[in-house]
Amino acid sequence: MSARRWSVALLIGLVLATSFATRAGAAEPSLWPLYTTLTQKTWIDLTHAFDTDIPHWKGFQPMQRRTLYTYNPDGFFAEEFTHVGQWGTHVDPPAHFHQGKRFADQIPVTEMLLPLVILDVHAKVATNPDYTLTLADVQAWEAKHGPIPAGAFVAMRTDWSRRWPDQAAMQNVDAQGVAHYPGWSQEVLTFLYETRHITASGHETTDTDPGVATSKDDYALESYILGQNHYQIELLAHLDQVPEAGALVVVTWPKIQNGSGFPARVFAILP
Repeated sequence: MSARRWSVALLIGLVLATSFATRAGAAEPSLWPLYTTLTQKTWIDLTHAFDTDIPHWKGFQPMQRRTLYTYNPDGFFAEEFTHVGQWGTHVDPPAHFHQGKRFADQIPVTEMLLPLVILDVHAKVATNPDYTLTLADVQAWEAKHGPIPAGAFVAMRTDWSRRWPDQAAMQNVDAQGVAHYPGWSQEVLTFLYETRHITASGHETTDTDPGVATSKDDYALESYILGQNHYQIELLAHLDQVPEAGALVVVTWPKIQNGSGFPARVFAILP
């Protein structure tokens, strides 16, 4: 079943469940039957746990973590955390790169529950760490599942997250100081955002752009996404446990006022 047909089937199921609940004597329409259905599905956490020194962008310092109160003698446990917004699995809101675009708190919750599309190129990355997504990869997905649905969250599966939490392995820098890790391409991002009208995208690496580009401080692809006033998620995990089509993704983060980014919690609900 295509992602679009699956979404329609879910909607029809919700309508029927709500109608049944109403006929059965419920005082008002309810989403609780849908909740019962979802709890019976498999849920996959797509988020890395983060700590003081984890894989991160080369320009950031490690996080600091300090205990303020302990069970004995204080009766409770509390810590203080100091870290950059782009730490661990995190959201990059448009304002991260572009003045006048949306901050983290300005992204509505309607953009946090989305159809999940997985573009799986991990086999190609295994033989070429510099691999970038092509339109052929997208066309192959659509040949199997139908057009990528509008409003989707599209994730690039590379299995790069299996290198976590080794910073050197994640950056994969050669003797000349050039990083080698996979990334997106302009042609794919333009198609997804301007033709398919997706809501957001994400990946397992520290950057949208491939390592050979970021080694030259070229972040044009990340700038493109955020410049379209869309958000992205970096350092995703466990995409290998999610089907290419049919799942839902929940993407959320703390509502920090005028925030330029923050650690996120991302999970998938499988069909």
